[in-house]
Amino acid sequence: MTAPKDLFGFGCDFVAGAASPEQIPRNFSVPELAFAGRSNVGKSSLINAVVKKRNCARVSKSPGCTRQINFFCLQNRISLADLPGYGYASVSREVRKSWDELIINYIQKRQNLKRIFLLIDSRRGIMEDDEKFMALLDDLAIVYQIVVTKIDKTVSPAELIKSIESKILTHPAAFPTIISTSSKKNVGIRDLQKEIVSFYGDVASKIFSKN
Repeated sequence: MTAPKDLFGFGCDFVAGAASPEQIPRNFSVPELAFAGRSNVGKSSLINAVVKKRNCARVSKSPGCTRQINFFCLQNRISLADLPGYGYASVSREVRKSWDELIINYIQKRQNLKRIFLLIDSRRGIMEDDEKFMALLDDLAIVYQIVVTKIDKTVSPAELIKSIESKILTHPAAFPTIISTSSKKNVGIRDLQKEIVSFYGDVASKIFSKN
């Protein structure tokens, strides 16, 4: 049976990029997990850490670099979607509107979308833009799970997690388990891998049974 390294160490391929709803590929039949969050929250770095491939998702120090939905596939078994970051002010209103429309169209119509991993920067916690996005997902009944990034850069991680746990109690679509991660320190990556693999049926328990 497949081992973790066989799923996450190899075969993460860029499949497509969609800058408009019409460009979103419609022929995916495998389970799909999406990564969302504010600009510069560390989506691309986290994806690269999870799939163990440094250049799978493009990493940039400049916010707003991801301007389309990028789709990746793990050995034709699981699809990952990297959504444009929201909350980036240094683009025109028209651009922000087009990004919002793209994301909303995607999450409303993506039939194989199983969960959204909503990334929260540990240095900032849940901000107003995050709250708005969470409310949208609540209204659409799209299950999302909070993934805290850059946990190594906060001095009070336990206090932060407690605060987030309290906030998500008021959000019906929020998954109750929070995952704390650090791409730089490789913290929480395995926990996130387990969540991803859990959507691949009974393979999940077997993949991690020998480790």
